[in-house]
Amino acid sequence: MKTIPTDVLVIGSGVAGLGLALKMPEEANIIVLSKYKATESSSNLAQGGIASVSHEDDSFDKHIEDTLNAGAGLCRKDVVENVIHQGPARIQDLINWGVKFDNGLTLEGGHRERRVLHVKDHTGNIIHGTLLRRARESKNIKILEDHFGIDLLTTKKLFPHEINPNTCIGAYVFDVKNQEVIAIKSKITILATGGAGRIYLYTSNWTGATGDGIAMAYRSGARIANLEFMQFHPTCLYHPEARNFLLTEALRGEGAKLLNSSGEEFMKRYHEMGNLAPRDIVARSMDAEIKKSGHPCIYLDISFKPDGEIKERFPTIYKNCLNYGIDITKQPIPVVPAAHYLCGGILADINGKTDIVNLFAIGETACNGLHGANRLASNSLLGCLATAHNTASFAKGTLENISISSVQIENWKNPPAPPHPEMVVIAHLWQEIRTLMWNYMGIVRTTFRLNRALKRLTIIQEEVEEFYRKFPLHQDILECRNIALMAILSVRCALIRKESVGIHFNEDLPAAKIGSLEDSIIR
Repeated sequence: MKTIPTDVLVIGSGVAGLGLALKMPEEANIIVLSKYKATESSSNLAQGGIASVSHEDDSFDKHIEDTLNAGAGLCRKDVVENVIHQGPARIQDLINWGVKFDNGLTLEGGHRERRVLHVKDHTGNIIHGTLLRRARESKNIKILEDHFGIDLLTTKKLFPHEINPNTCIGAYVFDVKNQEVIAIKSKITILATGGAGRIYLYTSNWTGATGDGIAMAYRSGARIANLEFMQFHPTCLYHPEARNFLLTEALRGEGAKLLNSSGEEFMKRYHEMGNLAPRDIVARSMDAEIKKSGHPCIYLDISFKPDGEIKERFPTIYKNCLNYGIDITKQPIPVVPAAHYLCGGILADINGKTDIVNLFAIGETACNGLHGANRLASNSLLGCLATAHNTASFAKGTLENISISSVQIENWKNPPAPPHPEMVVIAHLWQEIRTLMWNYMGIVRTTFRLNRALKRLTIIQEEVEEFYRKFPLHQDILECRNIALMAILSVRCALIRKESVGIHFNEDLPAAKIGSLEDSIIR
């Protein structure tokens, strides 16, 4: 088995992973893994922008308070303060790397001030593309595309009888093109694989958002927290041919209205902030209107704005909707909520440290207390960059003291069996998982549905694990293995929580009492 040594292994090539790689010292050898092409990530799909205090009428205290309010009592205030205060510096990093923001700031839901910097309506695409270009230009950063992280290499796994702290020394990686497993030995390993929106039937996430890093960490003994908090973005395009097209919150920030099937602007009935209420409230309100009317969607209307203004500010949305036969300058847009952002993940501190020595988690993969029970709009890209900066600053001081040269890695044992004759079964299992999660652990939940989901998901996971054990590796099997585990962990977290709070709304449970909340932790 081929073994590749490196100083830093970054699993994930989104904004968090690339941001960390660019912050590490030039003398450090860095490998960045991307299970598909490096251009593909949820970061690349982010439309709205990046929140940061940028004018005299705003303040860090206001941004911190807005973040804490959205988080509904489960944020860690020290982490929120750290990230929000980093805003201007991280924006300057992006400008130094080559990002050119538009003039003017956008207002989004949950924010009291305009503080969202943007590049038209494709901010994530520009930021991610800029970081990727800079990483490819860096001599010390090697990007391995089509390389899928299977499992972490840990001392507990390699030397189960030793009593030393469980330490990560890299990962087993599936080289998809060459259909072989390699080992990458690393002094420190960073998990930056993003979220897990693909465990749901409807999602705004890219195809690869299958919770790989979280699943890998759990299998290696790390604690996982708050997976019940999957944020549902209120406005994804409702169209039979549109798979995951999100319509940015900035539309509502610029005045777009949510209308029910009767043409009523209904949000004021649910929250005083109306169309700019926090996402969890908007998503639940839309869900209630859809169920009450029997109509399959809600409508987002910005057609009352001047045509030129719409096309200038939202060119991507205008063009894409037009491709589906919807002219947003003349008609409302059919929308539905969809799984969007995971506020839980691998339990980590402000520097990304996890329970496993030399293993770090950043960005959406981590649960560090930034988002609490509900993420404030456009805090995600800021969180990615800030946690990447913190982890790089901490980790660069530890590299010299770590030696892995003497560690021997066991060869990967491939089953001798031929490929399964009916891989379509994996597609069926995947679809069953996603349908169960949407129906039983969606926007509104009940304890009965959660228990029913857990029983069925446990059976499905056993079937997926049998595929994994008996047949040669295949990317579809690896992803299905991870979403099966992620679905179970998410439902378990939901069953641990004994109150409704933030994104997690269980009809059988009371609303949370402020000051009484704890993380839902599993290991």
